[in-house]
Amino acid sequence: MGRLFLGKAGARGTEFHSSHVFDTRKEVEDSMCILAIQYQPDTDTPILVAANREESYERPSTQPSIQSGKPRILCGLDQKASGTWLGVNQHGLFVGACNRMKFNVPASPQSRGVLCRELLRSGSARRAVDLALDEVSANKYDGVNFVIADAESAWVVHGGDDYEAVALQEGLSIIANRDVNDPRDERVKLAQRLLTLQTLDSPVKFLAVASKVFARPASAPGRPSMVLRGDDRGTVSSTLLALGKKPRDAIYQYADGAPDQSKYEDYSPLLRDILSRGLRESRTSKAKASA
Repeated sequence: MGRLFLGKAGARGTEFHSSHVFDTRKEVEDSMCILAIQYQPDTDTPILVAANREESYERPSTQPSIQSGKPRILCGLDQKASGTWLGVNQHGLFVGACNRMKFNVPASPQSRGVLCRELLRSGSARRAVDLALDEVSANKYDGVNFVIADAESAWVVHGGDDYEAVALQEGLSIIANRDVNDPRDERVKLAQRLLTLQTLDSPVKFLAVASKVFARPASAPGRPSMVLRGDDRGTVSSTLLALGKKPRDAIYQYADGAPDQSKYEDYSPLLRDILSRGLRESRTSKAKASA
């Protein structure tokens, strides 16, 4: 994996130092969202995603809908801050956010969900990465990991006490609230193992397997699980996504609740609508430029 930029929050351009100190809070409090992305840039479906969102049960959110403005974005909204945790824009740009452990938290942190929504206004993954680095380097937010991908490139931006952008290579990558593919994260290791038991050689196969993996509860007390349940917070939704080179091949499925108890509903027509709109607008712009 390639590193685009390494630094320390609040000290842009300084050397990156990995932290080996981790919070020892119990799993439900410590784990806040997990996301798997299979990036296949040379195939007809470059981006495949499965993600579980963990949040307070008292924090309401909306189901995915098309947001007004340009570019069009399909995402759910957090009704407290009007941000989002995951979405796709009409250019085929995907952005997803996971909370990240951070010790040097600003006194009045800005909303990470609002930043996620702003990243989705970008015209490409590279532009979104540049914006994300500019924002997290200024130490305005609590800890966050962003997964940013389009048909041209895929990245993870680690925004903790240290920050960096990591270019994702072809294949499966998984992130929770530490570094991407962190071997010390038991939940990431569980997802990695379960998602590689079978050959995921098609979008349908990936989504079918991921729908079962991300609905997996704990096998025994104290064991890592994909679905989390605590007294005040836990898994509140789940998303499955396939972004193909053709709008008609796009898939967006969303479970409004923990996926072991809530059914995935199909929002694919909304995604295909905005992608088709984006394709038409792109062709119109190119035609005008060449006229």
